Amino acid sequence: MTAAGPRLASVTTLHPATPDWLDADVIGRLADQINAADSAGTLTALAPYSLAPITPLPRSSAVDVAAAYRSARVAQHTWRHTSIRFRAAVMLRFHDLVLARQEEVLDLIQLENGKSRKDAFLEVADVAITARYYARQAESLLRPRRRRGALPLLTKTAELRQPKGVVGVISPWNYPFSLAAGDVIPALLAGNTVVHKPDSQTLLTALWAVDLMREAGLPAAAWQVVAGSGAELGDALMAGADYLMFTGSTDTGRRIASDAGARLIGCSLELGGKNALLVLPDADLDRAAEGAVRACFASSGQLCVSVERIYVPRELEAAFLDKFAARVRLMTIGAALDYSCDMGSLTSPGQLDAVRGHVDDAVAHGAVVVAGGHALPEAGPLFFAPTVLTGVTEAMECHAEETFGPVVSLYPYGDVDEAVRLANNSRYGLNASVWTRDPRRGAQIAARLRAGTVNVNEAYAAAWASVDAPMGGMGDSGLGRRHGAEGLLKYTESQTIAQQRILGFTPPRGMSYPAWAGLLTAALKLMKKARVS
Repeated sequence: MTAAGPRLASVTTLHPATPDWLDADVIGRLADQINAADSAGTLTALAPYSLAPITPLPRSSAVDVAAAYRSARVAQHTWRHTSIRFRAAVMLRFHDLVLARQEEVLDLIQLENGKSRKDAFLEVADVAITARYYARQAESLLRPRRRRGALPLLTKTAELRQPKGVVGVISPWNYPFSLAAGDVIPALLAGNTVVHKPDSQTLLTALWAVDLMREAGLPAAAWQVVAGSGAELGDALMAGADYLMFTGSTDTGRRIASDAGARLIGCSLELGGKNALLVLPDADLDRAAEGAVRACFASSGQLCVSVERIYVPRELEAAFLDKFAARVRLMTIGAALDYSCDMGSLTSPGQLDAVRGHVDDAVAHGAVVVAGGHALPEAGPLFFAPTVLTGVTEAMECHAEETFGPVVSLYPYGDVDEAVRLANNSRYGLNASVWTRDPRRGAQIAARLRAGTVNVNEAYAAAWASVDAPMGGMGDSGLGRRHGAEGLLKYTESQTIAQQRILGFTPPRGMSYPAWAGLLTAALKLMKKARVS
């Protein structure tokens, strides 16, 4: 390690294969929640900090997926008729249990994903916020609403919200708690049941969430879990779902959207990102540089909303780069089971290969490594130094393609219009960040960016944690939204019930149709004058 490299935590803090509390009895209880026949075999994930095997867990087959849907569909007939207040009470108890027993899930997230404990805690906070928000809002969001009828006083119209039925959820490994529980909570509150396939790398984290939800009072069959690869179980998951929620790659999202369209069911897809951070000419460079560290390297860059492109005024490029790179080099990297490390490990050998490949390709084509640029085997098998590149061009893979790792490229710009154009020059549109001393100006620039969420003077947490507002992507970053009203209502079907009184839409007895048409024409004209919509 050179003097300019990141600080490494002591290798004596490497994570053991399993934490002490995760004994055979606990693993057995969690494993029992997987719908799997004995004949399907087992899955064994490797701990990123050491590549030691964690524990074998049952593998599901397509037959098991079909059985899970049957069980969930039976349970849904009862669950949908429980009161919304009862469902909300379950979620509030889950909220309390998550906070009270957070050390367990923090251990599991680090064990299976490899991120730092600081980043793991953000998942705990996120799930608690989501559970509280939807528990408090579900009754209001789902209540029947009066709608204006066709004919004033004669037509009484209401909009109801009915659950979709059984929702399929496919959650990824990068945020194994947030993106498992966080998407299931509103689906359950809306009266659906769930068949969930977590990523095989992070099964224990998802199973812990299910176990805690059942302890909070959720009927066992309401949240079913299957385990296996997308290639093995994807068709069966699509075949049984009344709606599908997926977080993952854009290529897989396209296939899911196509299959959902063929089945005429809805889907919500949060996909890839190549997110941009804009430093405006008036920005506080120290504050922007500090924020950029979080924006680029949270969860080792394995975050859908993390920043991989930074745009800086040409005249400020050197000053910003000095401040930013200095902070990057001071980051503490390691596998500590406390809050001492700023960044942890990548999650899989494949991710390490992808990150190394993007950096090597950039350097081979002339990019300059300002910080990082190499693996850190002395910290663990999958660690990679937080990396800052300049001189990245369109000829390089990391220019337009998502790296999904701790790598960011810095680009100079001439004026703000150019910065907006460059930031929008991407097939993705998930998240963006704007830094300025003038919040009003920041909001104006934010509105010009083609991204589902934009943060002013923050990296990503302000928009993500504002759970009353929708979060999702534009372009190749996906369809639909999580959070806010849409994050719950997407799991429902709207139903209109209209009651007609006295007169209908045909002439009353004794009146000719021409006379009736004339009467209705006069009424329509009167309604326009009266501004009746």
